[in-house]
Amino acid sequence: MDQDVHENRLSPASDAEDLNTEERRAVDHQSRPSATLIHETIRAEGERELDRTGFALMMSGLAAGLSIGFSVVVPAVFMVSLPDTPWRHLLTSLGYTVGFLIVVLGRQQLFTENTLTPILPLLRGPSWYRLWRVLRLWGIVLAANIAATWIFSAVLAFTPLFDTEMKAALAEFSRSTMASPFGSMFLKAVFAGWLIALMVWLMPASGDSRPFVIIIVTYVVAVAHLAHIIAGSVEASYLVHIGEASLHDYAFRFFLPTILGNTLGGVFLVACFNFGQVAPEFRPHIKG
Repeated sequence: MDQDVHENRLSPASDAEDLNTEERRAVDHQSRPSATLIHETIRAEGERELDRTGFALMMSGLAAGLSIGFSVVVPAVFMVSLPDTPWRHLLTSLGYTVGFLIVVLGRQQLFTENTLTPILPLLRGPSWYRLWRVLRLWGIVLAANIAATWIFSAVLAFTPLFDTEMKAALAEFSRSTMASPFGSMFLKAVFAGWLIALMVWLMPASGDSRPFVIIIVTYVVAVAHLAHIIAGSVEASYLVHIGEASLHDYAFRFFLPTILGNTLGGVFLVACFNFGQVAPEFRPHIKG
């Protein structure tokens, strides 16, 4: 009986009492996934992530931090190749999506994705143990992501991988990362965290369109000059390496407002709100 109730919650056709079983299956096949089905898909993935070993999380986080570096390199390549016009930013922003495509489709651990995925198990069954597991995952993944971005930017800055023109383009693309005051950077980070977590929410319903969802969402982040803690860390650390910014600038003009904003945007504007819309379906039914 409990299994039937659970399956009904996941079925878009569960309230269509005038349909027989075959008709409900046909409706389910043609319907968009229900909010509950999306929630349960992401929650199950979150449970798996919380159970992964620290070493596995660290290696996946390092891979993601390195991969996201291409969200800085490809726009710089476009900048070198395109004329300096007012519309150039609209095209270079497409390059920003490349790193995210690699990370998301490759199932690598990115901190901003984890403002949703492991939070849903915590909201569904809150406990001190689950909170500790979430904080453990966040700490390992964030540290690995940031370490990898510093390694990637050091390669860009200190090796002959690219010529002088390309390095100048990397610096130009990166300067916007520290161009805003604390409050503005925080708000930009809130919106970026909101969008990236929404992207994760959309994945279960996207099917074969997942690459397009990733491209659209991350393109908006780039073209709107929003602040992303991991992609932005490649840019900010590059400026530190070439002497245009200090560690103090990195910590207080970039890292602090961006990590706070990304976390707030992902946890509260996506995880809590989207859990709220399905939470009543998980409450025990009280018969009068």
